[in-house]
Amino acid sequence: MKRRTKIVVLGSALLLTAGAAPAATASDAPPQREAAALTSTASDAPHRREAAALTGTAKLYRSAGDDITFSFDAHLAAKDKADPMKATGTFAFSHYRDDFGARAKVEVDCLVTGGKVAVVSGVITESDLPGAEGKRVGVTVHDLGRHDRLGYSWASTGRPGQGNEPPECVSSAPFEKVEKGTGDFTVVPWQPEL
Repeated sequence: MKRRTKIVVLGSALLLTAGAAPAATASDAPPQREAAALTSTASDAPHRREAAALTGTAKLYRSAGDDITFSFDAHLAAKDKADPMKATGTFAFSHYRDDFGARAKVEVDCLVTGGKVAVVSGVITESDLPGAEGKRVGVTVHDLGRHDRLGYSWASTGRPGQGNEPPECVSSAPFEKVEKGTGDFTVVPWQPEL
């Protein structure tokens, strides 16, 4: 009986010591570390991830040396999970070769993702391409790590401002290759309740 009591007391003392050690460390730490400890405790609360996202930048590969860049910062909030047309953010693209080229900035109006593929569309808000402002375009991205791929609506509709506009969240298959070493696209897959 005495031996069991000693084991229980010793076990309890070890548990109390183990539980008190982190508390002593946090209270003895400088204020910055103490704040970090409080922050990490607060961030342990359940966090709702966004419903979908497409981020990153890459240059497209062209053997002729064209400088083509796409950048994305598109998001669908968790609260808007059921409506991809409530997506927010922007994307931009540019295409230059020799003395010719243009750029455009786009306000996102729809984002749908599935696995590693994203389709985003939006209306051009700024561009030096004649007739492009106010026109909708769509882009498709396949997030394949170092071998990302990309497609765009004007591959079949005509260049922005001179062709047809696609509806929201419509683009082409990701037929273009990203230039080696430039792809950092990240797709957060959409998981709607079906």
